[in-house]
Amino acid sequence: MHRDRFPGLADGWARLDGPAGTQMVDDAIEAMAAWMRSGDGANHGGAFQAAERTGALVEGARASAAALLGASAQGIVFGPSMTALTMRFSAAVGRALRPDDEIVCTRLDHDANVAPWLIAAGRAGAHVRFAEPEPGTLELPASAVEAVLSERTRWVAVTAASNAVGTIPDLPGIIAAAHGAGARVWIDAVHAAPHRQIDVAALGADALVCSAYKWFGPHIGVLWARPELLADLQPDKLRPSPDTVPDRWELGTLPFESLAGVRAAADYVVALDREAVRSHEDRLLAQMAEGLGAIDGVTLHGAARDRTATVMFTVAGRTSHDVAAALARAEIAVWDGNYYALELSRWLGLEPDGAIRAGCVAYNDSEDVDRLLEAVASL
Repeated sequence: MHRDRFPGLADGWARLDGPAGTQMVDDAIEAMAAWMRSGDGANHGGAFQAAERTGALVEGARASAAALLGASAQGIVFGPSMTALTMRFSAAVGRALRPDDEIVCTRLDHDANVAPWLIAAGRAGAHVRFAEPEPGTLELPASAVEAVLSERTRWVAVTAASNAVGTIPDLPGIIAAAHGAGARVWIDAVHAAPHRQIDVAALGADALVCSAYKWFGPHIGVLWARPELLADLQPDKLRPSPDTVPDRWELGTLPFESLAGVRAAADYVVALDREAVRSHEDRLLAQMAEGLGAIDGVTLHGAARDRTATVMFTVAGRTSHDVAAALARAEIAVWDGNYYALELSRWLGLEPDGAIRAGCVAYNDSEDVDRLLEAVASL
């Protein structure tokens, strides 16, 4: 599906490393190059033509990112990465925390949605409590979060999809429970965004963050938060820089050429038939899970009913790194270790070796999966 739109696939590798970063779509590549060639590159806010066009680019990128997330453009903030944006946001939240306030994180999350909250809570004398997934399936129902909510909970930080095992938590239930307890919800949609349509308005989320390089764009982080929340919190900023929302949350000069790529990549994803993409990925997930499950010595981790096309597995008698290296010799790209899903890797008893992760996105096909299965079986 759309493989011809991704020049990076031309080398013949089976790219099952999508959960760590996707190949860039042609429109995004061309948009970045065209911007750098145009002569329009300037800083925004000036009185001359290039500065005005740069300003228009920023607003266009906000609008496209907002359309992707079902959000208002006024709440869109760009930053170097999801991690940097979460660190910045959690630091601002931390200034308002009081001793004995609580934040809820989950064992399913990437450490970028755990460590920043641990740091913010630690500085404030607040506490972090963890919601744990169901053993075996690694599903995360609302009841898992409800079990650790209290009247002292101020924020719930939860993934929209596990980058390790693909689990999609019950976000509507979790958000309703958090709001019922008087807490706000920060969602890490980095892994979810290429696989599921995001609609922050329908979810009723307070803030959501993702990374353009996971949905076929350049390396840049994208945050949406309620504009009134962005106005209420106090981020560190330079004195002459704007005090208006969302600009007050952006440090320094934005990477404008990357914003050209973000706009093009977001427009590409918005134009996709998302249900067709999901059906395609579900078929590849079934092919991977059934095929790996039939190989002696392979253990699959997680079996959520709602999950992305991402599998985590171990091979008896071999380290995850050795398996990944063997697959690389067959020109199959997968990841090994914990992929920063540190809490989950510890919880499953997989540290320090971790496991192998293979994931499919829209441009993968059944031949990629066949190559994976044959290579693993040959071990």
